[in-house]
Amino acid sequence: PFYPQTTSSALKGAIQLGIGYTVGNLSSKPERDVLMQDFYVVESIFFPSEGSNLTPAHHFPDFRFKTYAPVAFRYFRELFGIRPDDYLYSLCNEPLIELSNPGASGSVFYVTKDDEFIVKTVMHKEAEFLQKLLPGYYMNLNQNPRTLLPKFFGLYCVQSGGKNIRVVVMNNILPRVVRMHLKYDLKGSTYKRRASKKEREKAKPTFKDLDFMQDIADGLLLDLDTYNALVKTLQRDCLVLESFKIMDYSLLLGVHNLDQAEREQQTEGSQGSSDEKRPLAQKALYSTALESIQGASACAEDIDTEDTMGGIPAVNSKGERLLLYIGIIDILQSYRLIKKLEHTWKALVHDGDTVSVHRPSFYADRFFRFMSSTVFRKSTCKSCNSSVIHCFKIFIAKSVFSIYEKPAVLEKYSHYLEYNDIMVPCYDYVSSLEGNTHL
Repeated sequence: PFYPQTTSSALKGAIQLGIGYTVGNLSSKPERDVLMQDFYVVESIFFPSEGSNLTPAHHFPDFRFKTYAPVAFRYFRELFGIRPDDYLYSLCNEPLIELSNPGASGSVFYVTKDDEFIVKTVMHKEAEFLQKLLPGYYMNLNQNPRTLLPKFFGLYCVQSGGKNIRVVVMNNILPRVVRMHLKYDLKGSTYKRRASKKEREKAKPTFKDLDFMQDIADGLLLDLDTYNALVKTLQRDCLVLESFKIMDYSLLLGVHNLDQAEREQQTEGSQGSSDEKRPLAQKALYSTALESIQGASACAEDIDTEDTMGGIPAVNSKGERLLLYIGIIDILQSYRLIKKLEHTWKALVHDGDTVSVHRPSFYADRFFRFMSSTVFRKSTCKSCNSSVIHCFKIFIAKSVFSIYEKPAVLEKYSHYLEYNDIMVPCYDYVSSLEGNTHL
């Protein structure tokens, strides 16, 4: 409710100034192990508009900037390979870009120009819950860095004009440079889980569970190794969320259809619309869905993140090649009294098993079952499980070559041509690769 009272440019400027100061200040201090008390530290610095001996002058209203658990979050950033200078460059070098709110939370979302990070405003209760979550979050990341849970890189608070605006910096699940032909917010529930008429009228609507079951009834087909890696990651993440009594979270799913993109490119080409170069995908592995599930899986050796633009290769029942971008969102919701009351009321009026507000254990189990059996499915084409990744590589090499027209790109992929003899069985699994097998 107080966000509109703070101009967007002032908030963005305060966030960038504050992060620039706190990360720079922390970099000058020696690194050390994270201690229990580090999770509860709050550092505060005042930024008067005229500047001070510690802070630069600026043209925004005076503000105070608070940084929560700076040492702990520095560890989280290091765990995902984020260097301080890269973090600062992404967040502070260019103006933040405001996104239209994809949910009903009322939060304001910003994305960095390089697509690496999301900055999201959060309510006081959510920020408080994240602080309490940090020690357990730290323990989980130590054990399993491969996760689809939100990757939190910083928690801050801007105090100005008697208002407190708390923001969290997270990984960006859906890169803007990759066109999402479909986008879903999935919970595993069917009660009122259909996109509204108003949502459907948007240029880029976010659909829900019932829409998915209607539009992609046969699910998204993954090769065996990728499916196993994804399911293992989801199962582990659900156990973590259940242990913290977290619920009402969703799986955000973006679907990029490679075949549709190719058709669109050909149409645009015939119209002579543009010879724009394709934007580069996210350069950092910590931001990609593919890297989040690879771990020790066999598919880690077969899939090159650069080749798939960070997406998870899949196909639909039509055989169209897809890249999936996924992550679990909205985890800062504990099973408090308000949710218990909400579930009791809904269960009286509707079938208790179909509503999305449930006790954490039931919620986690239903969520996992829906994702692992309805949304994601193993390919039944045994002959192509071992070669589908190579089909993707050759297809994407072809696409990149056609856009960039660089022979060097072909040389990079030439060693995959030895798989020509095993690509024939893939015709039943992916859409026709005619032309793509003769690079």
